[in-house]
Amino acid sequence: MNTPPSPPAAERTDGSSVRIGALVPLSRPGWVEAGQHLLAGLELAVREVNDAGGIVGRPLELAVRDTAADPQRAAAAVDELARLGVAALAGEYHSVVARAAAARADALGLPFLCSSAVLDALTEQPTEWVARLAPAQSHGWRIYADFLLGAGHRRIAVAVEPSVYWASGARILRDYLAPRGGTVIELDMRELVPMAVCDELVANRATALLLLVGHPEPAVSIVKSVRRDQRLAEVMIGAPAGQPEFAEWATLLGDDSAAIPFLRYLPECLSPLGARVEMALRERLGEAPSFVAFEGYDTVAVLADVLRARGADRARTAESWPRVAVEGTRGQIQFSRTPGISVWQWAWTPVQVVDRDPARPDRFRILHTG
Repeated sequence: MNTPPSPPAAERTDGSSVRIGALVPLSRPGWVEAGQHLLAGLELAVREVNDAGGIVGRPLELAVRDTAADPQRAAAAVDELARLGVAALAGEYHSVVARAAAARADALGLPFLCSSAVLDALTEQPTEWVARLAPAQSHGWRIYADFLLGAGHRRIAVAVEPSVYWASGARILRDYLAPRGGTVIELDMRELVPMAVCDELVANRATALLLLVGHPEPAVSIVKSVRRDQRLAEVMIGAPAGQPEFAEWATLLGDDSAAIPFLRYLPECLSPLGARVEMALRERLGEAPSFVAFEGYDTVAVLADVLRARGADRARTAESWPRVAVEGTRGQIQFSRTPGISVWQWAWTPVQVVDRDPARPDRFRILHTG
């Protein structure tokens, strides 16, 4: 492995804290609720690590930076955190932001365990410095496509905004569905208002509409328009990227928030560890934790295990990815080289397709597992 020189602060022997840089979207246009859940998981795990004696007697500390869904801001934060001497980076929810952070981490020789971003091409070239907990987009979205086919959908419209992430999702769906008799109709949301989306769904005889757009807008307005159009009473709305996961979705849409299937990365039944962490996260958040909170917890659990075993040396941490074997909240975490994925990948966390129950929108129904 080509190892850039570590700054003097990267390895400390004076008994001070071991620092992990945490990249989290905590302000708009970032998905703030996702960032809050991610940070809650990170912070809970850090507290538990320190309650158990820290990293060989040294306290573990988070240096949190708000990325605000801005790739340039994230890259600058990586530079700053590297200068501060963090042992590793953790976090990030938005795929395009995580990609910018991963590129800088790779260039600087700074280990980065990405918690929640799914874009397959997280780095342009294979790297030893970056590992990921979330399943790759191609894996999860193919499972979602299987769900669509199983539910009888063959003419599927996708409302798409310009983004590497959304374009990648549309391509995955199209490539997977076409050989299986499915048709994907792309609706460019740069040109259409929500009411016009309804007309396009009728004209194209679509039976499903997938929201490949930002939250809360235009996703919320599209849902309201479709739900109120009597011509579209039988059209299923879906959101593979997970917009309905968070409480804000139900608050903004009320009854319209239900029956919109999305991807969630949780097992059908939590392990004893997962159940204990779920209770602690619920207390910390004041609401049911999303899968993103579990991703945050698992990220620190993995990094703490590596740091205890290998010390706070960056190169030794990066060399440890293939030797990781940590019991996480959602299963045994191990990293491998996966075809088409440029980073060390946990293959795979459990994947579910779920929706909010129309009878009780605060409760989720599992519709499909992969």
